[in-house]
Amino acid sequence: MAVSTVRVRVPATTANLGPGFDVLGLALDWWNTLEVGLAPGNATDHIEVHGEGAATLPRDARHRSLQAIQAVYDAVAKPRPPLRLRAHNAIPLGSGLGSSAAAALAGALAANALLGWPLTQRQVLTLVARLEGHPDNAAPALYGGLTACGWDDDGHVWVQPLPLAEAWRRGGLRVWVALPQVELSTEQARQALPRRIPLADAVYNLGQAVRVVEAFRTGDPERLAAAMHDRWHQPYRLPLIPGAAEALAAAREAGAWAAALSGAGPSVVAFAGPQSAPVGQALKQAFARAGVAARVWQVQPTTQGARTHPAPPGEARP
Repeated sequence: MAVSTVRVRVPATTANLGPGFDVLGLALDWWNTLEVGLAPGNATDHIEVHGEGAATLPRDARHRSLQAIQAVYDAVAKPRPPLRLRAHNAIPLGSGLGSSAAAALAGALAANALLGWPLTQRQVLTLVARLEGHPDNAAPALYGGLTACGWDDDGHVWVQPLPLAEAWRRGGLRVWVALPQVELSTEQARQALPRRIPLADAVYNLGQAVRVVEAFRTGDPERLAAAMHDRWHQPYRLPLIPGAAEALAAAREAGAWAAALSGAGPSVVAFAGPQSAPVGQALKQAFARAGVAARVWQVQPTTQGARTHPAPPGEARP
């Protein structure tokens, strides 16, 4: 049954996790909220933005959530009515923390609810992944926790939720995030990648990605420390971000188990235990030595994915 108003919460995500390029992603307990309702009478679309991006995000058809809403209506061949959108953003923009995927997923889930849930979750995810160009942020944002994902031969997204050690689920894992004041678009980060990967590097990363998955399953810091190096993207992207390579090294020296670029950057993430305040300080100081200011947060993983209220009939979670 269709609804006239809907509220959607979507978590931030960190993708790649070192060697898991475009495949692995982890949801973080750090949320955006989108409220969508039918505009009264013959009113036009109205968009409000609060929090991150309030001064810069568009209030028209270029808004990512509205683009996703329109894509859902187009997918089911229904005319879209004028809508009122109110976005409450906590995820920084252009950070490598899945802000674009979160906005698109929130819009797509809201539209699906307004239409009476005609699309399955896999169809919603595939639609969002096509808008984004890759699924590795949208998948953990929808399902929560740690996921692997990719494209099937039929052009749809497959997702495999992966286990996260109980101790790490219950507060034993902290994720430190440092966002330097460096502009780096996803397009720039993609262009920096080589067109071909040597066979030895491809084999290396495949093995490392399996080790990362096993480290999260077992909650093994030593395994995670050994597994989060890669040869596919970080060696080519780190030089684009002043201080990033030094920040990764400083985090490990300060006690982090492992550290990596978050998605395409410019954020970096460091994985550590609960008593890890020096890691955050080390990240900030490393960027400062490179002449770059950085914002730093400590968050935890979340096994909860995106939520709509009201929820889909007969379905408590993705």
